[in-house]
Amino acid sequence: MTGAPAVRRPLTLIAVLAVLLSAAAAPPGHTATDPARTPGTPAYTVELRSDATGAHWRGHERIAFTNTSAEPMDEVYLRLWDNAHGGCAAPAVRVSGLDGPYGVGCTALRVPLPHPLRRGDSGALEFDLAIDVPDGADRFGRDGAFYFLGNALPVLAVRDAAGWHLDPYTDNGESFFALVSDYAVTLDHPTGVLVPATGTAVDGPGAPGRTITKLTARQVREFAWAAGPFSRIEGRSPGGVRVAVHSATNVTAKDARHVLDLSLASVDALSTRYGAYPYGELDVVVDNAFSFGGMEYAAFVLDRVRPSAVVHEVAHQWWYGIVGDDQYRTPWLDESFAEYAMDLALNDIGEPGDPSDDGGPGGLGHAGEDCADLPPWQSVDERLTNPMRYWDAHPDRYGPVVYDRGSCALHDLSGLIGPETMATLLHDYARAHWYGVSTTADFKAAAQAAASVDLAPFWREHRID
Repeated sequence: MTGAPAVRRPLTLIAVLAVLLSAAAAPPGHTATDPARTPGTPAYTVELRSDATGAHWRGHERIAFTNTSAEPMDEVYLRLWDNAHGGCAAPAVRVSGLDGPYGVGCTALRVPLPHPLRRGDSGALEFDLAIDVPDGADRFGRDGAFYFLGNALPVLAVRDAAGWHLDPYTDNGESFFALVSDYAVTLDHPTGVLVPATGTAVDGPGAPGRTITKLTARQVREFAWAAGPFSRIEGRSPGGVRVAVHSATNVTAKDARHVLDLSLASVDALSTRYGAYPYGELDVVVDNAFSFGGMEYAAFVLDRVRPSAVVHEVAHQWWYGIVGDDQYRTPWLDESFAEYAMDLALNDIGEPGDPSDDGGPGGLGHAGEDCADLPPWQSVDERLTNPMRYWDAHPDRYGPVVYDRGSCALHDLSGLIGPETMATLLHDYARAHWYGVSTTADFKAAAQAAASVDLAPFWREHRID
């Protein structure tokens, strides 16, 4: 994400949920993941119908999953992120027919299973839902006739060796952590309301004046979409990636074209550095009213017209999307890496970028030449690897440390081990964690294996624990 988000408002979701269990092995051919992380191989099937504007959606969701852990699983948790602001006193997400309790300000719902799932056993959740988009040009919000539905769908929480990840929602950055999943989503909407979204879309006729858009996305972190009378242009990169830019009315045709050109060039440049972009297409939604610089989702980003923000969000397709991480507990693993990748990609495509004038990333020079001008650390507790809990308590330090110091740490590592070694390190690290989850310990081990010098002093200097 780029920039500082405004306070977000909740969605309304009404759900009736049933738990279905069956014994089945994990499907063949699925990318290997850490077996300690579960539920694995999630598959989401969603059918939603909008009102005349795209503000209100009603439908049904089914989530199938497998216990990939050696430990039996007798419960799962749904993350209902947009209860964060309504809270338990006025929950935005209401579920009936379940005995399980809410937690974490009603952003997590515990669902007991009828009997424990052993490794390889599968289960499913089903529920009806209604989504009502609130005002406010945010990642979940509205700007006039344009609606943005980021993190609107309920998703499974992750359990690993440390237990269930049930961290709170943050307005300062992201709280999200998900294993790669498959999505099959059907959106029934007015023909005049475009629905840029995660996945490959096929449109078909619906009722008179309506279109049914079927979207398929495989091995993605989540599904997001927007709705509205967007202006749309598209192109295909030399590497074969289709990019579509959907613009609100406050974006000029010239600026939309520039965003498209930047996206096409950067997706190929980043593919060269970190491995070929796997999703085939990318939807970029642009609205200059956003309260943030940009926001990343799988094969779908929200942006203002800022070159650095556009390239930063495209870089997140690798650092967060393909190479996953826990965005609450280790935000540096996607934000610092995306910022560093942005610096290099801007140089690769010959784009000067822009100044950082509002707290979002503007770049620290294509080779980190501005890193010497960073202000000092402000306390002994300030660490690059701190979780969002720390940055929520020190919000004015989140950008300067996680974006600026984080990308500078990677520039400095490149200077220490050599740019060719650094390029190989990150390419190979991305490949080793493709569709998996990165940790700080994993990266430190990979970097040390690639380096010809002891990196312990480097980690201490840059406060990478």
